[in-house]
Amino acid sequence: MILKDFHDDSIAQFGYLVGCRATGEAVVVDPTVDIQPYIETAAAEGLRITGVAETHIHADYVSGGRALALAAGATIYVSGEGGPDWQYAFAGEPGVTIVRSGDAIDCGRHRLRAVHTPGHTPEHLMFVLTDTSVSPEPRGAFTGDFLFVGDVGRPDLLETAAGQAGTMDVGARQLFSSVRDLAALPDHLLIWPGHGSGSLCGKNLSAVPVSSLGYERRTNWALRGMTEDEFIASVSADQPDPPMYFAEMKRVNTSGAPGWHAAPMPPSMGAEELEAVVSMGALLVDVRADGMHASLPGAIVVPPGRGFSMWAGAVLPADVPLVLLADHQAEAEAARRTLALIGRHTAPHWASSQALEGYRLRGGRMAVVPTAEQPDERQRIVDVRTTAEWRAGHLESAVHAPLARLPEYVAAFDRATPLLVYCQAGVRAAVAATTLRRLGFDVTRLEGGLDGYDERRQPSSPPG
Repeated sequence: MILKDFHDDSIAQFGYLVGCRATGEAVVVDPTVDIQPYIETAAAEGLRITGVAETHIHADYVSGGRALALAAGATIYVSGEGGPDWQYAFAGEPGVTIVRSGDAIDCGRHRLRAVHTPGHTPEHLMFVLTDTSVSPEPRGAFTGDFLFVGDVGRPDLLETAAGQAGTMDVGARQLFSSVRDLAALPDHLLIWPGHGSGSLCGKNLSAVPVSSLGYERRTNWALRGMTEDEFIASVSADQPDPPMYFAEMKRVNTSGAPGWHAAPMPPSMGAEELEAVVSMGALLVDVRADGMHASLPGAIVVPPGRGFSMWAGAVLPADVPLVLLADHQAEAEAARRTLALIGRHTAPHWASSQALEGYRLRGGRMAVVPTAEQPDERQRIVDVRTTAEWRAGHLESAVHAPLARLPEYVAAFDRATPLLVYCQAGVRAAVAATTLRRLGFDVTRLEGGLDGYDERRQPSSPPG
């Protein structure tokens, strides 16, 4: 057996390739829209991709399932569970096989058995892997967003991200039943999850990429003995705010997105070209760390880091070409790829730090979000931290508008009233402030965020 995992740190996602060396067949589980790595890995191992399996309709990234199957001439296996509202739009096309609980996908001498595990989504499947050439006992399971290392998939996304009221309780009860059904599987079963630490598909995901069911039974809070009501209360509490793009990904993945290919980026535009782009009002996305301090007029600052995909998916529209501002080409390429994974597409141009400096020397204006060390009574104070952070304490008179859902709150803000935006340390506030500035608000950022504000309020030590 050949088993390869594909970890995409930018979205905290795992995909997998199972190959049979004896027959040269391979099945890929949960690929992203950047399909080339799976094709290249299969070729390097002397395998041909004959199947692509989807555990569920993903909410946090663009799936490459359909695109990879088409490119490889493979069969795509999609869930037929969950009822008519949870079927793929391309399910009736050639090369598509509908899979239900108990069905098997053969890959040479290996077999993936589908098990319906609803709760995170109604149609969710996990695939239990058996190496039939070695033992009739299963070796492991690709658990998708049902079971993680240290956690289980959240059951509230249909309600919190897609606006389907009343579905969270139903999903939580389904999830409890799915967890209970794990009792039929052995302790030695390896667990290969769909996500790790940094994903918003759960609230307590471990950074460890693989576990065993026996270990999870001893350490995972969701697999410890508890009543259904206790489980529902625990799994429903303190889930992170889902970014705005999650609901859109459901629609994209139900239809099946085309593959994305990392074509070489052109050289950076020059200062004159950049000046023209600014004057046309293009949507500029500044992915430089220094963008927090000064950027171009109208630019939305989304600094690099583990939160990049979540922040970008919260504030950037899907249907507008984006022009990137980056320190260098590698930074622009990394940002472009991550944006593609969440359905945000860049224009064919980008600008380097040198181009920005040339723009400035030509008399171009740089835009700075002013900072303040303390609130002003004329300002409306906006806390863009998560709901959990807000509940733990916030500034008096602040209103809560979590960055993940910021576009939902904008209509409630008066453009005639200046805003003071803050987060914990300042980075998320920069994303929110530049987004609001582009929308016409007068925005100031609290210097150093809540941490800096609290530090400034501490009494100074007497001289030694």
